[in-house]
Amino acid sequence: MKILVIEDDETASAYLKKALTESGHVVDDVADGLQGLNRAMGEPYDALIVDRMLPSLDGLSVIETLRKAGREMPVLIVSALGEVDERVRGLRSGGDDYLVKPYAFAELLARLELLVQRRGRAGAPAETRLQVADLEMDLLTRSVKRADKPIELKTREFQLLEFLMRNAGRVVTRTMILESVWDYHFDPQTNVIDVHISRLRQKIDKGFDEALIKTVRGAGYSIRSGA
Repeated sequence: MKILVIEDDETASAYLKKALTESGHVVDDVADGLQGLNRAMGEPYDALIVDRMLPSLDGLSVIETLRKAGREMPVLIVSALGEVDERVRGLRSGGDDYLVKPYAFAELLARLELLVQRRGRAGAPAETRLQVADLEMDLLTRSVKRADKPIELKTREFQLLEFLMRNAGRVVTRTMILESVWDYHFDPQTNVIDVHISRLRQKIDKGFDEALIKTVRGAGYSIRSGA
């Protein structure tokens, strides 16, 4: 991907550019909102990472101007402002996702890749079937089976499994799960995710030689075949 980072914190910007470059992406970075807007208007970027508080032009104004001009590349907002109202403002300005500082780079990268994939699928035929190893999900009939054995799931269990399977092979954090499956943009301080993951494991993995749902210590969860 070709990514533009608009971030006025030199340390944060340098870290992002290094980490994204090491992940195989092409990265440009600017420290000024107006410069960032001009770059985004004039060059084809696959995605933008935009800080909220910027000199010359704040991040939300950058995004709003881009959207009014018809520029539809995915935008991930990063900010120290983590209140729900601030996140809502960011998303309503045209941002596609909002990540609160400090953040783990693995989560930022996963969110960014997911945004680009979603944008790339826009206008394409909708997926109707997901598969990981011998686990299959039919999105039209809302049915799941493993090794041709039907598995009954409750609504939230189905939604959680669908989110994991759409992100098969990558680590999804608890925050990503809460926002995507429960639509919580805050930590409810409950074990709701652990309970549902446990239930899914009982239904998906119990009785099979290989457990597909993995816990990635300190990071989150992943569904995949193999170690």
